[in-house]
Amino acid sequence: MNIPFNRPYQIPAAETYVLQALRSGQHCGNHHWNRQCIEWLKDRFGFGEVFLVPSCTAALEMGMILAGVEAGDEVILPSYTFSSTATAVTLVGARPVFCEIEPGTLNIDADRIESLITPKTRMILPIDYAGIACDIHSILPIAEARGITVMVDAAQSMNARDAHGQWCGAAAPLAAFSFHETKNFGCGEGGALAVNRADWVRRGHFVQEKGTDRRLVLDGVRSKYGWVDKGSSYLLSDILAAMLYAQLEGMDEMTAYRSRVTDAYRALFAPFEAAGCLRTPQVAAGAQPNHHAFFVVFDSAENRQQFLTQLKTRHAVNAYIGYVPLHSSKQGMALGYRPADLPITEDLAGRVVRLPLYTDLGKDAAALDHVVGSMQSVLSAMYAM
Repeated sequence: MNIPFNRPYQIPAAETYVLQALRSGQHCGNHHWNRQCIEWLKDRFGFGEVFLVPSCTAALEMGMILAGVEAGDEVILPSYTFSSTATAVTLVGARPVFCEIEPGTLNIDADRIESLITPKTRMILPIDYAGIACDIHSILPIAEARGITVMVDAAQSMNARDAHGQWCGAAAPLAAFSFHETKNFGCGEGGALAVNRADWVRRGHFVQEKGTDRRLVLDGVRSKYGWVDKGSSYLLSDILAAMLYAQLEGMDEMTAYRSRVTDAYRALFAPFEAAGCLRTPQVAAGAQPNHHAFFVVFDSAENRQQFLTQLKTRHAVNAYIGYVPLHSSKQGMALGYRPADLPITEDLAGRVVRLPLYTDLGKDAAALDHVVGSMQSVLSAMYAM
């Protein structure tokens, strides 16, 4: 039995919806299926407005424009994140200021943010790693006291709640989500920007529509449109939105299946964690993850590599490393950073493993048993337990 790291989940209704979208003759953005998804997301999560976009990368870029981040500004973000979090910053000419992470969640360490703020700081950009909410309610007061915008890179956290019981993405002014095929709910490629400031919504439509006020024509306010602002083609095809809508309808069922995987992993790793061999994710009281990912931090880089190698070669189970820290990447080094600048991030990144976690794995008891049994065998041999 071969177990992949990820597998997109198929919902039968998607075929019907996509065929309807195809036959409609309206294939570009902001048509029927876009509107269906937008209203669904707003109703469920309480977002102020939602813009469906081609990717979470596009959502981050759009958020930068709305927040007015420009050349010479600084944006505080974790180094332990995907490159898109930082490229959205550099594309507008701003400088990423990398912050250390918490060992228990691998999210940004909110206690270290204030020391990084300067007169140039325009935004704080945390992520919700592995579908576990960052400490957003500690971050927001820091930002609000200084007139700094917070945008959450919530690529992995749709349908998760923070420690206050609030949906991820609902508390901050801006939140960017991903609907890539590797995420819990996807349409191949796609994303969304939640805008929770009413005074930014109108401009959001201009930015999404290539910097034009076309939305005013669609709303019947004007008879023609023109170029009025910055922008790009931040629109999701209605065909992809049709596929996405089926995924949104199945959100609760899919989350329940994924939670079975999390529960099985926690039970497996508990004795090894108690023995000090490794560490599993820590979820704050009151928070509710969406079971996007499950990671393990091993006691050494050597044991991490042994686990990955043995799991794949002996059992055909494909686990994966985490992010390569951005501050010590080629581009980060070009910005003047060095590995020693963030020793906690550098150390943890060298010991992290992400395990297979996808909806079908939670549905297939035999496959899940194979994964758990395989990891049990490898770990028992490694630690003589």
